[in-house]
Amino acid sequence: MSHDTMATATDPDFPCSLSIDVPLPTQRLAKTALQALQVDKELSALVRRDLSIAEGDAQSPALLHVEYSATTNRMLRVAVNGFMESLKLVVEVMETLDVDVLEPGSNTNATS
Repeated sequence: MSHDTMATATDPDFPCSLSIDVPLPTQRLAKTALQALQVDKELSALVRRDLSIAEGDAQSPALLHVEYSATTNRMLRVAVNGFMESLKLVVEVMETLDVDVLEPGSNTNATS
């Protein structure tokens, strides 16, 4: 998973931003994750989130791309922490109920 802090934001009212790419093994799993995560809207009007699916590379054919922008770094941190908890749950459910979600030997119980 890659995290890129944007140096410049396009909206001066939402100057704090973060871009996250979550690699997934198939487009189907990326779409499933997208649909599961889109249901929950941001709780604060001070945070904006955009989810999309992007083409990956040979190792990760699909990327769940997430763009966050917020009015403050604190609001950004709180929103992203909540998103990561939801993402963890979605991946754990897909791992339990589906096949080929995670590489063999990967650890889903990583502590944050």
